[in-house]
Amino acid sequence: MTIGVGGSSAESELGQMTSMRDGVEPISDQELATRIDKAQRLMREQGIQALYLDASTSLFYFTGLRLGTSERLHGAVIPDGGDVAYICPSFEEAKTRSMLRIGHDVRTWEEHEDPTALVIDTLAGMGYVSGTLAVDELTPFFTFDGLRRAGRDFAFVNGNRISAPCRMIKSSAELALMQRAKDITLRVHAATARILRPGITPDEVQAFIANAHRRLGVDGDLSFCIVLFGEATAYPHGVPNPPPLREGDMVLIDTGARIEGYHSDITRSYVFGEPNQKQRQIWNLEKAAQAAAFEAAQIGTPCEQVDAAARSVLERAGLGPGYAVPGLPHRTGHGIGLDVHEWAYLVQGDTTPLAPGMCFSNEPMICLYGEFGVRIEDHFYMTADGPRWFTQPSHSVDDPFRGVPS
Repeated sequence: MTIGVGGSSAESELGQMTSMRDGVEPISDQELATRIDKAQRLMREQGIQALYLDASTSLFYFTGLRLGTSERLHGAVIPDGGDVAYICPSFEEAKTRSMLRIGHDVRTWEEHEDPTALVIDTLAGMGYVSGTLAVDELTPFFTFDGLRRAGRDFAFVNGNRISAPCRMIKSSAELALMQRAKDITLRVHAATARILRPGITPDEVQAFIANAHRRLGVDGDLSFCIVLFGEATAYPHGVPNPPPLREGDMVLIDTGARIEGYHSDITRSYVFGEPNQKQRQIWNLEKAAQAAAFEAAQIGTPCEQVDAAARSVLERAGLGPGYAVPGLPHRTGHGIGLDVHEWAYLVQGDTTPLAPGMCFSNEPMICLYGEFGVRIEDHFYMTADGPRWFTQPSHSVDDPFRGVPS
């Protein structure tokens, strides 16, 4: 039997868990102000007059204001110099003001009015009657269409040319929040392995994972949760109605949660029972591909070379080539922060050079359609001396959770 798999219960594991949130430090107002300063510098360098932020993670990143998305425009305008202005429905003004951490200028619109016209009027009030407006990439098309009609004298560009260079480079405060989130999720993974038993369903496991994360102190609900057994593990995002667990099944669990908005995202694959020869071979090959990607991640290296390093390990073993299956059908990794998937990407064609502060998943999954799949996913961040793991990869196919605190 794989060490650390089975032998416990959900009740027993949850009963041993207490919050791991002590000592968590939210992003400070000073850091928010520094982020806005950097965005304004980038705007001036690129000849952009202002950045419109919708109710997105970029709005939260720059201002600390967390809003839910809806059909009503609720966002902010950051000019290339000066103070941020917020745009909100009139009936939300009092609540919005109570949530502000940076600036105090709130412009409101009534239900019968066009809020995109108010955005353009706000720009005019700041002294911009023409020029270039960068628009948050997560802005709904109907909002962008309204901005385009109301702002006929403006050119429009993707706001990620401002937000991505800021958000890709994490500060020490951001890294600390991500570290805590990942520490929690790894502990949940180890506990989840211990509750497995023949016949347990993916739904039961998902419920435990959600309860365990809450018990350990994460923000709200899970970001996502994939639980797969047996043949279903061959498909990266699962299948409809995945089956319950059987002896000898490969297990794949991919889940994450948030601390102060910052995500974890860890996948573990292991066998319920004794690994057979092929399961052992593929698991070890997956670990080797993950290690090759990590070693290739050096300062200045283009992102795509990290993907190539993992893929070359698999191709030398006869898998692939490229995205062909049996093999690795997707990119090796993605950036992570306030979004589970964000810039940059460890994939062919992304030539972004690695720099200190960048954070990535490392998950060169091996898919054997009709049989099983193996994905070991851990994340690393770049330092001046090279990559550093947030969480250590699985120890071995026989003892995947060695060293993880219980």
